[in-house]
Amino acid sequence: MDIALGFRSHSGWAAMVALDSSYGVIERRRIELVEAQNSWAKQPYHAAETLEPQAARQLVARGIEAAHRMAYAQMRAACERWVDGGHRVKGCGIVGSEATLPWTVEQILAVHMRMHKAEGVLFPAALKQAALACKLAASVTPEKQLEARAGQQTEFGAAARRLMAQGKSIGPPWGKDQKSAALAALNMLLG
Repeated sequence: MDIALGFRSHSGWAAMVALDSSYGVIERRRIELVEAQNSWAKQPYHAAETLEPQAARQLVARGIEAAHRMAYAQMRAACERWVDGGHRVKGCGIVGSEATLPWTVEQILAVHMRMHKAEGVLFPAALKQAALACKLAASVTPEKQLEARAGQQTEFGAAARRLMAQGKSIGPPWGKDQKSAALAALNMLLG
């Protein structure tokens, strides 16, 4: 059976939902994208804010590398669980922005809102890179686009309505994070 994974990330963690080809939720979990001993890496730009430029660049680079390493470990583990169960992971949908930031670390640290923007694209980017490293198709889609698509009278919209209605039968947690991650996975199943 084909399945798709969906993720909605936060600072240092993500909600993950797996859907089967009939659009049923077959797994929900929280995955960590930062190692417990490196809690500063949840917001590496904020952690580097008061450092000298060279030290700031090094700390940010360590934080980004740690996020990519953890995302890959989590993605690989999820894929192995499903492949070992005889399934094929079709792809990975990620809620977020694929914005390419035009600033250097120093320019990001100079403007507080840039730090938030940089940290906002860090974890979706790490998840996408992890999916690609696991040889999965990957798509990063803004949440508003997924919600708009779900509201349309299309196959995606009908499937999304059925999917959202499952929440009562599958039980908690079925909040905003899980719903958005499920829509991202559905987006991968339906293309």
